Amino acid sequence: MERHADVTVRPYDPDADWPGLWELKAAFERELGGKDEGKAARYEGKLTDAYRERYRDWVADCAARDPGCVLVADDGGPVGYLFLLPEDLALVWDAAVVNELYLAPAYRGSDLAGALMDAALAHASAQDLPLSRVVLDVDPDNERAYAFYEGYGFEPWAEMVAYDLGEPDS
Repeated sequence: MERHADVTVRPYDPDADWPGLWELKAAFERELGGKDEGKAARYEGKLTDAYRERYRDWVADCAARDPGCVLVADDGGPVGYLFLLPEDLALVWDAAVVNELYLAPAYRGSDLAGALMDAALAHASAQDLPLSRVVLDVDPDNERAYAFYEGYGFEPWAEMVAYDLGEPDS
């Protein structure tokens, strides 16, 4: 496993980290779209200026409400992030919720995903949760991510299903 000794994992700083976090978030969304042209177009289409500003405000609000719930891997700027929902949103799943974990491609296969997860699990352990657990959703076809979470002891718990509401009105 490659180590990045100069990279630090720390709480998100809205002023310093926003541009880098947005680049990573946009890359995350594009990867979710994958090779399916229709799905890729939908994910790309949501990356509007309005979405970017809503996301920025939401992340800043979450970080202000629960410092440490948004973590960045910093190598002279964000190269990865893990978004754990704030403690007051734990009632959504009766648990701490890992909303997103993303590393820039050059940092994958390193120890950084583990460093982010370790920090998030420590933060979640300090939250006042209805049930002492952490949940997340992962695409079972994403073998690398699935194996990473299994390595931490995550186990299948339920299956997420979705209903398409159609295109939002502009």
